Amino acid sequence: MQWTLVIPLKPLARAKSRLSDTAADGVRPGLALAFAQDTVAAALACEAVASVAVVTDDERAGRELAALGARIVPDTPADGLNAALAHGAAVVRAYRPCAPVAALNADLPALRPLELARVLAAAAEFPRAFLADAAEIGTTLLAAGPEQELHPAFGPDSRNRHRTSGAMELTLAGVDSVRQDVDTGNDLRAALALGVGPYTTAAAAGLLSAP
Repeated sequence: MQWTLVIPLKPLARAKSRLSDTAADGVRPGLALAFAQDTVAAALACEAVASVAVVTDDERAGRELAALGARIVPDTPADGLNAALAHGAAVVRAYRPCAPVAALNADLPALRPLELARVLAAAAEFPRAFLADAAEIGTTLLAAGPEQELHPAFGPDSRNRHRTSGAMELTLAGVDSVRQDVDTGNDLRAALALGVGPYTTAAAAGLLSAP
């Protein structure tokens, strides 16, 4: 099964505010872009992924991620994360009507293509499925099979919200790179310990070290 991934990315100037204790205001936009670049590059290298659509209105991010091979979808609703994801899924389905679609966080800089393929293979067994983040509170991936609606419910406590919505929680071992999103300095240290991609390696150089 070949998936289309929808990755939302807010304007870089407003991204990753919770990293303020680790990265200065002038550094965070570059880090957010680097996270997205490593995420998109790894996703496109996954054999289970047919294409990646990034929903963003940030011109710099759109330019850099398009250069990697992502399709850029303007955030027309401009009404938050879930509206952006629903819009992205609708755009994707307009040109691949029966495609399985998965929403993926843009801040997975340690993402491994083989681990992502394992998660998507598991998700294919259910109409809708999701993967909790490393903190076991949020969600890093929400999948909807062919002809199924995505129904994103990201935000605070999204793990419980997606479970309540009827999506199956995937409980796979050995897919840490798909679960390790980066919101805080400790998250970044955890991602560095897993091994991040080249864009984050360069952007985080000298910022902090893995434990």
